[in-house]
Amino acid sequence: MKRSIFGVAAAFALAASAPCAHAQSFINVLTGGTSGVYYPLGVAIGKIYGDKIPNVKTQVQATKASVENLILLQQGRGELAFTLGDSLKAAWEGEEEAGFKTKLDKLRTIGAIYPNYIQIVATAESGIKTLADLKGKSLSVGAPKSGTELNSRAILSAAGMSYKDLGKVEYLPFAESVDLMKNRQLGATLQSAGLGVASLKDLSTSSPITVVSVPKETVDKIGPPFISATIPANTYTGQDKDVPTAAVVNYLVTSSAVSDDLAYQMTKLVFESLPELQNAHAAGKEIKLETAATGSPVPLHPGAIRYYKEKGLIK
Repeated sequence: MKRSIFGVAAAFALAASAPCAHAQSFINVLTGGTSGVYYPLGVAIGKIYGDKIPNVKTQVQATKASVENLILLQQGRGELAFTLGDSLKAAWEGEEEAGFKTKLDKLRTIGAIYPNYIQIVATAESGIKTLADLKGKSLSVGAPKSGTELNSRAILSAAGMSYKDLGKVEYLPFAESVDLMKNRQLGATLQSAGLGVASLKDLSTSSPITVVSVPKETVDKIGPPFISATIPANTYTGQDKDVPTAAVVNYLVTSSAVSDDLAYQMTKLVFESLPELQNAHAAGKEIKLETAATGSPVPLHPGAIRYYKEKGLIK
């Protein structure tokens, strides 16, 4: 009888310990609109994690991008998020005008990824060729309080304008902006994304466009984390010349609630699966391990630090 009681007790002990040894982790990847760059890269990362991290279930969530993603992370409703560097800085500092009522202190960085290019594209018939030409015209500035919308405010301000100077302001995601332009209901769209974003490729193949430049002196007025960059010729159909613009680095971010071991695996698999990310979107070609541990306004997650130390990027 004693043996059988001890046997049952041992069985219960094993059962109780089993979930700890084989507990299933859940990774919700927070991205952006389905027509942007975050979403296809997020889908690729979700698949990599699901295939290569034991006992992990993944989900990829389309969102309004940077600002919403960071708020969801702080609330414990995501484990990995894409964000623009300026949004990340604003979240860490609790900048209310950017959409953050308090400091988001649970944010931790996984790594820097590719730069977002500020891509201002107008229909040829709108007559918009410069930033100054936007005065009195209609412009889609991105979803409300998204990273793109914050970029729109910064660019216009540096050019000596505000939304009040525009004829009409639309707060729309990328694909919806392009739909209005195709229907001649919108003059221009500002899209902060990796080069070759699907929405603008679609627009450029369906109607003549003008890619509007953001001069270096305008970018310099904004300052970090914005830098001068170039949209290479032929990125979009009909764009036969290089176009100067601004860029801001994107980051993959997690939460302090994510374990060190899981954050380590998440970091390692992103930077050791770059061919898969490059196949998912051209922006993946600009993700470099060499710069992954640099420049974040938010502390790196201890799990990410462990990986970067292994690779000799951090001493």
